[in-house]
Amino acid sequence: MSEIKIYTDGSSRGNPGPGGFGVILMWNHHRKEISKGFRLTTNNRMELLAVITGLEAITKKELPIIIYSDSQYVVKAIEEGWLNNWIRTDFKGGKKNKDLWTKYYHLSRNMKIKTKWVKGHADNPFNNRCDELATTAADGKHLAIDEGYEEMQA
Repeated sequence: MSEIKIYTDGSSRGNPGPGGFGVILMWNHHRKEISKGFRLTTNNRMELLAVITGLEAITKKELPIIIYSDSQYVVKAIEEGWLNNWIRTDFKGGKKNKDLWTKYYHLSRNMKIKTKWVKGHADNPFNNRCDELATTAADGKHLAIDEGYEEMQA
């Protein structure tokens, strides 16, 4: 039984500004790319939304999953238990992105997930491709609304 590999990256042009994410899912000889752009968001939201989108695209939820991300924010929140503490305290102290972290938490609970940090903009071709997908999406013409972000700003 082989694992599913998910490479992710998020981008924003300005922080906040237009943003996007890129995802590559790989399992055995299968490969799928996903990207989407948003008119107003943050880099951290895009990094996290990339992970969520990758997990939502998985149909074989019983397989082990390795998520590769260049976001210390995402990797440390998951691997070092920050997220569990945020959930336990209901994001006390103004922790950001509650909507996305809550979504990730519920989505991931019945999955076998490991996250691994990779250096961004370096020699990992999959991370570089995710960056290309994310920045191209952020620069797109028909950008979606990041409702979670825009509602917080209203």
